[in-house]
Amino acid sequence: MANIASQKKRNARTERERLENLRFKSAVKTHFKRLEAAVGSGDAAAVESEHKALISRVDKAVQKGALHRNTAARKKARAAAIVRGVAQPQAQA
Repeated sequence: MANIASQKKRNARTERERLENLRFKSAVKTHFKRLEAAVGSGDAAAVESEHKALISRVDKAVQKGALHRNTAARKKARAAAIVRGVAQPQAQA
């Protein structure tokens, strides 16, 4: 535990920023699930709406620094593939 006041403040700020980044990343995952559900239902208007919301959320996460721009580009490409109905093979770890 830090003894210096400025380090205590920095630790608190770091934790707040970490949680904010986590919220942004979680929101992107939630929008992906919504997009997949909309594609599964076959409602074109819902698919378009969810895709637009997902792209907006990803761009906002990049703007805030929660996601790297290359990660965002990959997520947007996967979202476009889902909208097209192309099955994406999962990368093997």
